[in-house]
Amino acid sequence: MLDLKFILNNRDLVRKACADKHEPDYVDEIIDLAKLRKIYVAERDELRKKLNEISDEIGKIARKKGNIAPLKTKAKGISEQAKSVEEELRLTEAKLDDLLLRITNIPHESVPIGKSEADNVVVRIEGESKKFDFEPKDHIELNEKLQIIDFERGAKIAGSFFPLFVGDGARLVHSLIQFMLHQHTENGKYREIFPPFIANRKTMIGTGQIPKLEDDMYHIEVDDFFLIPTGEVPLVNFVRGETLSEDKLPIYMCAYTPCFRREAGSYGKDTKGLMRLHQFNKVELVKIVHPDKSYEELEDLLADAESILKLLGLRYRILELCTADLTFASAKTYDIELWAPGTKKWLEVSSVSNTTDFQARRMNTRFRSNADGKLHYVHTLNGSGTAVPRLIIALMETYQNKDGTITIPDALRDFFGKEKIG
Repeated sequence: MLDLKFILNNRDLVRKACADKHEPDYVDEIIDLAKLRKIYVAERDELRKKLNEISDEIGKIARKKGNIAPLKTKAKGISEQAKSVEEELRLTEAKLDDLLLRITNIPHESVPIGKSEADNVVVRIEGESKKFDFEPKDHIELNEKLQIIDFERGAKIAGSFFPLFVGDGARLVHSLIQFMLHQHTENGKYREIFPPFIANRKTMIGTGQIPKLEDDMYHIEVDDFFLIPTGEVPLVNFVRGETLSEDKLPIYMCAYTPCFRREAGSYGKDTKGLMRLHQFNKVELVKIVHPDKSYEELEDLLADAESILKLLGLRYRILELCTADLTFASAKTYDIELWAPGTKKWLEVSSVSNTTDFQARRMNTRFRSNADGKLHYVHTLNGSGTAVPRLIIALMETYQNKDGTITIPDALRDFFGKEKIG
């Protein structure tokens, strides 16, 4: 969230951020509520002052055995008035807090202004297009022979967009997860976490999924819990409410988690095969860093996510997202897209984002500076390292053979245990 004082002192900047990111603009309402709160606070304090004065006067008269009944009646009236003002103040602050949670983060000055995802900027393309001496099939056609993904039984068990991986399909999922965790942790850079896959409301507010995206979440109503939409949620909240020592920064974490998304606003988009799912697996990377280092850390995080695709020998491209395509919490984001030669599309497998202090303010996570001894908010970054389903699409389609088998890339073979599928 943004600091209230920042919003009041930078109204035009915040309005522009809302417009550039195509997010609702609550600035005027926040200004009005802040003014109203100030009025109620002044009224409450004045009434409390009067009550204290009357209380002192009642004490003096009581010690002299005088009649305090009129003053008690007056005090009761002022007390009831104060309660009414305090209730109005409580309601005003609740509305103000809710709107502050709904104001988007400010894009970094380097982020290109755009009207839609069509205005995202291709930074670079890595890897060569594989040459085939046959017409490459997409992953759905390949699966017809291989039978490593059972879409029908997955739908029978849970519903549409919940695939069931069988045999070498299950082995492929597990081996990719183990491969990615190994690469990110083997040199000790990232600390592996195995978190809960359910989060409470405070946790979801902390990373910004709630209130804006609540309709996209799977909600367990009886306990007010949520199935996590990404490993970012538990990893970032690892430090929620904590005051860290500057010497402990940076903190690097990674985790495998299943991810659950209702995708309430995405029906009809990319509905075939593994393109868009309600449950999918992902390895997530999260950094908790000093604010002076966060954009340097963003480039490093991008390189870590890329390293997986380089090792697997896949063709990919890096996009710098324009303002219109940035997420609610992000100040700057790179997307990594894999080329799927059978599908003939670029498929997003990772978003690498710097959310600056936006999540830290929601979580109240700070560090004490060695330089000035004061408390400052940390910066948080997250990136997929990477998402599994579309990685499988690109891998199947890139490494397919004419006979319909799939060759396992060299880097993955020790984890998969075989050279081919099929």
